[in-house]
Amino acid sequence: MAKTIAERADVVPLLAEVFREYGFDGASLSVIGERTGLGKGSLYHFFPGGKEEMAAAVLQEIDRWFEAEIYKPLREATDPRAAIDGMLRAVDDYFRSGRRICLVGAFALDNVRDRFAAAVKGYFAEWRSALASALERAGCSPDLAHALAEETVVAIQGALVLARALDDTAVFARSIEATRAKLAAAIDHKH
Repeated sequence: MAKTIAERADVVPLLAEVFREYGFDGASLSVIGERTGLGKGSLYHFFPGGKEEMAAAVLQEIDRWFEAEIYKPLREATDPRAAIDGMLRAVDDYFRSGRRICLVGAFALDNVRDRFAAAVKGYFAEWRSALASALERAGCSPDLAHALAEETVVAIQGALVLARALDDTAVFARSIEATRAKLAAAIDHKH
């Protein structure tokens, strides 16, 4: 049975998957209507600003999820090592073990990057910063923590792209495990 869409928040997850599958430009209102089950009138009722407002709402929802599940635990956990391991598990779940693209990353590479520059930049900057904070609290020097945080985000994002390009989710799994080992070794050695 189809899910009843009673409010704007019900539409946002559906929109996210449409944008993941078709990109911003390819996600026409016809495609969005077909995938959400809503007509143009209902879509404009929920999103008077059209497709751009829809994409902004999706990016806000992604930001809310990452703030609650990734950034805040990394910044505030009393056990930063557990928070880092939790981040890797949550990221694996969120990206469905490499089967789900990073929509923020896709927007960063797409011609819509400038429209959503603040959201795109904020996502990557906050992730890097929160992870660096946890690594510092785990005993890494600030320089090493920053470098490892950046390498981690690069490894995750790159693995998503490569897993998609090769149609091989094992690439993502290997990258997550290699990243977990590298971060654990850095924490254990506390450079």
